[in-house]
Amino acid sequence: MSQVLRGGITRLEVMTKFTLATLALASGVYTYIGVRSLLEGSPIEVFLAAIVYSAAVSVAIFAFWTYLMRFLPHVRQASSRRLMYVAMFIGSLMILAMSAWLNAAALAGSAALQQHMANSTDQFQQSLDRAHGNALAAQGLLPDIQLASRRFSLLSDQERQSGALTGTSGSGTVVQLTAQMSAQLNALAAEVDASRDRIKTLFESGSKTLERMRQLTSGAGPIDERTNEFAAETVVLTGIIADLQQTSIAPAVKRTAEDLSKSFIAPAADGRTADLADRQNQVVGKVEQSIKSQSRALAMAADDILSRPEVKPVRFVPLSTAEAVIQYGTDFLPSWAGAISLDLMPAVLIFIHSIVFEAIRRDEGEACDEDGMSAGEVMRALKIYNNMQGLEARPLSSPPHVVLEKSAPGETPAGGLEKPPANVASINPAAGFNR
Repeated sequence: MSQVLRGGITRLEVMTKFTLATLALASGVYTYIGVRSLLEGSPIEVFLAAIVYSAAVSVAIFAFWTYLMRFLPHVRQASSRRLMYVAMFIGSLMILAMSAWLNAAALAGSAALQQHMANSTDQFQQSLDRAHGNALAAQGLLPDIQLASRRFSLLSDQERQSGALTGTSGSGTVVQLTAQMSAQLNALAAEVDASRDRIKTLFESGSKTLERMRQLTSGAGPIDERTNEFAAETVVLTGIIADLQQTSIAPAVKRTAEDLSKSFIAPAADGRTADLADRQNQVVGKVEQSIKSQSRALAMAADDILSRPEVKPVRFVPLSTAEAVIQYGTDFLPSWAGAISLDLMPAVLIFIHSIVFEAIRRDEGEACDEDGMSAGEVMRALKIYNNMQGLEARPLSSPPHVVLEKSAPGETPAGGLEKPPANVASINPAAGFNR
């Protein structure tokens, strides 16, 4: 099995290098597209800076994965292998920092900017609706104002024709007072009704602006130009929303309602008799109480409208493609996954190589390195072996002659060497042995 695996690695070596080069080149191209949106300056400066940066990224990615592909699968010691994995982890983080997010910006930058414009359009739509609702809330007071005006007008007519209030018909103090209150309320009702047309005009203008913003969001054309036009439309819409808030008639209704009671001056009775004058004074007092009650009701209704939270102006912040991809990253997870995979795909190839070499070592044992010797290494080993054999077989020019001194039986010769027995032949390392 080991020979098959080694053959597969050898045959795939060119393919592996080609794969690493292709991935590094693709990452460099998308990095170039992403980094151009971040650079400012003349077109030539932007072009050169983007080219240099993307080329550096491609070279760094190719060199990093090539180094790991060459060394990591052959590291056997556990501590050294852990250090190699730490180096691979740190390098991967550096690649993500200098390339992956720019790749994501190139892949999904336009879509992220469109998402940003769509979200901003929704926020402006909500602000316009709230401002329009606050402005129209005062229109709800119009029926109450008109009803109070008609009631005073009816009392004035009845008093003039039949003396329903004082018992004496004619145009006297009571008729003048009720007619005056009816006229004031009619003027307030006319003011409230007139504001409706302006509110309608502003709301229609804001709706048209929102429609243009939606067209820019989903339209065709360069995203930068559409973003600039979109920003201009948001400025117009912000002004319309501010006008709607100022158009609300609720503050005017509250002021008028308070003035009805505060500025009320009871007219002097002009009855020809004391009894008629007394009845006129009683009716004027009742009218004053009615006016104060109506004033409090209108003021409270106006306060309810004014207590609504004020619409805060929405501000559109233009973003670059890279900023938009980061801000709306959760909406573009597939693009992020593709950008990261483009840079980290070689890590999978390294793991495959490590597994294959580990299988080869298990199959061949500790002698796997010897089995992988080249022909040149074998020839050099044979030459060294033959040279060693020649040195061992070469005779010495002057064989050493050992002289043994005679000694008495049981004594040890000088030098501490015992004389060999007679039945033991002496051995000469150079000439062999003699009997």
